[in-house]
Amino acid sequence: MTRASVEAPLEKTGILRRLYYGDTDFTFVPRWKLWFGISAACIVVGLVALGVRGLNLGIDFTGGNQWEVAANGTTVSEAEEAIEALGFSEVRVQEVGDDLRVRTAAIEGTDAERVARNAEVVEALSDLTGVDADDMVITEVGPSWGREISSKALRALVVFLVLILIYITIRFEFRMALATIAALLHDLLIVVGAYAVFQLPVTPATVVAVLTILGFSIYDGVVVFDRVDENTRLVAGAGRMTYSEMVDLSLNQVLMRSLNTQITSVIPIVAVLIVGTVVPGAGTLQEFGFALFIGQVSGAYSSIFIASPMLALLKEREPRYRAVRRKLEEKAARTATGDDGADTDDPTDVGDAGAGDGADRSKERKAGSTKATKGPSGSTKATGSRSHPPRPRKQGRKR
Repeated sequence: MTRASVEAPLEKTGILRRLYYGDTDFTFVPRWKLWFGISAACIVVGLVALGVRGLNLGIDFTGGNQWEVAANGTTVSEAEEAIEALGFSEVRVQEVGDDLRVRTAAIEGTDAERVARNAEVVEALSDLTGVDADDMVITEVGPSWGREISSKALRALVVFLVLILIYITIRFEFRMALATIAALLHDLLIVVGAYAVFQLPVTPATVVAVLTILGFSIYDGVVVFDRVDENTRLVAGAGRMTYSEMVDLSLNQVLMRSLNTQITSVIPIVAVLIVGTVVPGAGTLQEFGFALFIGQVSGAYSSIFIASPMLALLKEREPRYRAVRRKLEEKAARTATGDDGADTDDPTDVGDAGAGDGADRSKERKAGSTKATKGPSGSTKATGSRSHPPRPRKQGRKR
């Protein structure tokens, strides 16, 4: 069975089979303006929401007092009115599943005064919802603790980005590190914007989730860049494929692996979201799962549509790859005008990367060294690059 007969059925198969064999030919890099535009629009929406509404920082970051109680039919407005009637300022009530989360500014005064004020709120909520005081979740955080948590979270994020920059630079190269950091900042802005739009509380669990999804994003990006790095070694000296085309080739080759990674990661995250939404009192799981879900989707998008095109744009600025692109454009122009003259010898023109490259070069060598020509009698004889014809065989001695 010939190779053509084997490959012919694959060309007629569906998209899933083509994905499985890495036989797709999607174009990613040439459409970088579209991908960047989509991301820019999402980021702008998030930044506008952040500027207008701000983040719903949890009590761990702002400090204050918080009471969480089963709603039992009590509305948000009713709870707000009941707590404001006690003289509290900055009252904020939020529905979390079947519960009400009541937050106020930190209670000032001596220990006895704070205990008395807390008892007033507990009694008011108990009368309003019919829930015993022992069934309420009461949290008190001082302003200094909130500022310390915020400072540590910011330092952790900065250290994380610096370490990733160093690692990617050592493992691959600096331009890949820049593209990776750009994708991470993209994911971070998308998650922060989503929290500003939906006004979900930002808690320490959210910070843990953000660091986790940034790790997922880096893993997916490293998978893509590893194939790009491998193909670069094969194609770098070929001169028959631009760097952008090589990035597209790499993305198509690892696309199925990337999709499998993202799908298997999203399934448990969706389960966490469902549990956090359905099970009473599991609001922390919901907050954690939402950050993971948004970040996971954003990370999958950025590794393919942000980091890889940005890497191609950065690498295409190098003189080496600018020369390759110029050479290919000139060759295409000659072909379009019908001038298919022989290419000048180029020491870097060693062949294309990918499947079948070795076979193609082998065919070229055979074709260059041996040509079939027909003699006067119709027989075929081989003439090669030698200056003299091959010696005739000695006749065997007749017995």
